[in-house]
Amino acid sequence: MQLTFASYNIHKAVGLDRRRDPDRILAVLHEIDADVVALQEADRRFGRRETVLPRQLLDDLSDYRAVALNQRPDSIGWHGNALLVKRHIEVAEAGIVPLPTLEPRGAVRADLIAHGQRLRVVGMHLDLSGLRRRQQLRTIIADVAHCGPACPAVMMGDFNEWALHGGCWREFHSPWRVLTPGRSFPARRPVAQLDRIVVSDDWQVGDTRVHHSALATVASDHLPVFARLAVPKN
Repeated sequence: MQLTFASYNIHKAVGLDRRRDPDRILAVLHEIDADVVALQEADRRFGRRETVLPRQLLDDLSDYRAVALNQRPDSIGWHGNALLVKRHIEVAEAGIVPLPTLEPRGAVRADLIAHGQRLRVVGMHLDLSGLRRRQQLRTIIADVAHCGPACPAVMMGDFNEWALHGGCWREFHSPWRVLTPGRSFPARRPVAQLDRIVVSDDWQVGDTRVHHSALATVASDHLPVFARLAVPKN
């Protein structure tokens, strides 16, 4: 059995043609067909912070549902971070991870049940400052370690780290493995590997890639990344 995990900074659903088009974002997600998706910039930044992917749209046009965080009535996430899961996956619990920051940043966490196995997933969008990024990762790693019973875990998101090695990647030690799907930013001609997936050593790692398609290259300023991971046995 396998699960596919994807991370996608959707740029508030505004594409390179400067049009806000949530249907186009959903079409890209359908191309990837991941079981669990971490979204960044999924909400408008100001005002009521309403989602750019309305729940009704998700219900009507996709196999996904947003993990409920119950923070803002018009949002599907927290500071733009949201988690989508296929409908066959159960959400055991979910919450936010407050991060040390001067910017509106945050992370979201959920414990999921898939194929009878409990999994922990964290979606994040980290700071532009290298020092802040490392502080934020230390906070997230500590939260994952202490938020509940130990279980296989996946962290993913826009880490905003341009360095291939060093930088915030120094915060990850055993049992964590940093996967490098490839260059995902900017979407038209990607040069940076800002979008990553980090897994605990419980997982068997299969295919990891950046999703390139004609639609994805215009739907956002980032390309989505994904990894296929083998579900560990109980």
